[in-house]
Amino acid sequence: MYTQVYPLQISQTMSMSDSYILVLNAPDQGKHVPVLIGEAEAQAIILAIEQKEARRPLTHNLLKNILDEYMLTLKKVTIDRFDEGIFYSSLYISDGFSEKRIDSRTSDAIVLAIMQHCDILMKLNVLEETYMEPNALTDNLPRQGGAPAHNDTLEDLEQQLKECEANEDYEQAAEILKRINQMKK
Repeated sequence: MYTQVYPLQISQTMSMSDSYILVLNAPDQGKHVPVLIGEAEAQAIILAIEQKEARRPLTHNLLKNILDEYMLTLKKVTIDRFDEGIFYSSLYISDGFSEKRIDSRTSDAIVLAIMQHCDILMKLNVLEETYMEPNALTDNLPRQGGAPAHNDTLEDLEQQLKECEANEDYEQAAEILKRINQMKK
């Protein structure tokens, strides 16, 4: 079972200038889902939402142009799974006769969905596992986590965050980011 989600907000992380948090809104469920994305994907999402074009085609524009040229339609994007801090997504592409599922990074799938004006659907169990309440949107961080450990310095946490992001352990990265924010307060 799926529910529709929409890009709500993009914010730069406090500790790393090349990481962003995309907040997806699931209005039917009254929940938000934070997704850690890279700088290029954040810029592509913003350009797609604002319907602006880069001076030269970006990778997402190239994919859109190929779909258009070969009269293929992006029917929907699904976010199917969340495992070890990583979201797993699929593109559903039709040639008018059949539909094919193609594995995709979630950030790339969202960019294409915005560009092609198609639905972004998230499995309900993924939503339940990763959501935060809308009123808990403080600093764009998820609701999970706790107070910083007494022996962790700000520098230690920032190093841990870099390691998590390098390993694409986005769930743990979000936890550490929350701890960093609490420490800075």
